[in-house]
Amino acid sequence: MSTGEGRRSSKKCLAYVAAFVVFQTAIILLFVLIVMKVRSPKVRFNAMAVESFSSTNNNSTSFNMTMLAQVTIKNNNFGDFKYENSTLSILYNGVKVGEAVVPQGKAGPRKTKKFNVSVDLSGIRDRVGNDLNSGVLRLSGRGTVSGKVQLIKVIKRNKSGEMKCDWSINLATRQFEDLKCN
Repeated sequence: MSTGEGRRSSKKCLAYVAAFVVFQTAIILLFVLIVMKVRSPKVRFNAMAVESFSSTNNNSTSFNMTMLAQVTIKNNNFGDFKYENSTLSILYNGVKVGEAVVPQGKAGPRKTKKFNVSVDLSGIRDRVGNDLNSGVLRLSGRGTVSGKVQLIKVIKRNKSGEMKCDWSINLATRQFEDLKCN
C-alpha cells in the first residue's frame, strides 16, 4: 500500500467522522429546541350549561345562577404538567360574582385534562337590571393555574396557564353564546 492510498483512506475516515459529528449535533440541537422547550399550558372554559337562574327586580336588582362548566387544561409539553389547587373567577362588569375551584392534578404529556365544575354565581349591580331586561348577561372568566412541567424526570420548570374567557348568556333560552378564550 502506498502512502497516497493511506492518506486518501484516512481522509475518507476523517470525512465520515466529521459528517457523523455534524449529524449528531443537529439531532441534539433539534431535541433541545423542540422536545425540551417548556411551554405554558392553556386553560379554557369549554362547554357550559345553566342549571338554575333567578333574578329580582326590586330596589336592588340581583341575579342568582348555578352553571356547569367544562374546564380544560391543555399541556403541549413532552412532560407531565402537575398543577396545584387553583380558582378561576367569574366576573360581571369586572366584579367577581363566583369562582370555580380547580383541584390539583396532572395533565399528561401532549394531553388535555378535562373536568366539570359547578359554579354558583350571584350579583347585585346597577347595570344588572339593564342586562336582565335586554335578555343577555355578559360574563367573563379569569384565572391562573400554576404548576410544574417535568421533562425526562430530571428537568422541572415552573409554568402557569392563564385563562381569559368572555361569553354571553341568552336568558330566554339559557344558552351560552359567543364564548371566546384568549
